[in-house]
Amino acid sequence: VQLVESGGGSVQTGGSLRLSCVASGLTYICYSWGWFRRAPGKEREGVAVVDRAWSTSYAESVKGRFTISEDSAVSTLYLQMSNVKPEDTAMYYCAIDRDEGSSLQWWFFDYWGQGTQVTVSS
Repeated sequence: VQLVESGGGSVQTGGSLRLSCVASGLTYICYSWGWFRRAPGKEREGVAVVDRAWSTSYAESVKGRFTISEDSAVSTLYLQMSNVKPEDTAMYYCAIDRDEGSSLQWWFFDYWGQGTQVTVSS
């Protein structure tokens, strides 16, 4: 499985950005996937996850601002980021959990992309 993220960049506080993650070689029927981030000097943290039942989980810090969605026809996962804040600055990663969990804990996830950088300026 390969995951390729795109859509990162620089944005001002209060602005919006949409991240994309394209999966290839995905043969699993049951899985969940989601977005994680890692800011400099901080631990990797879960941002949002969606499973095959379209159940979603969000970190408290992004609820009401970020929306996870997918287009299964093109094996693409999205993260719509709105009203961004400087604390959202991080490298954002897409990942897949073969066991279709709904956890935001990164250690459950098996496949990872290379990441896309998001920088929010004040």
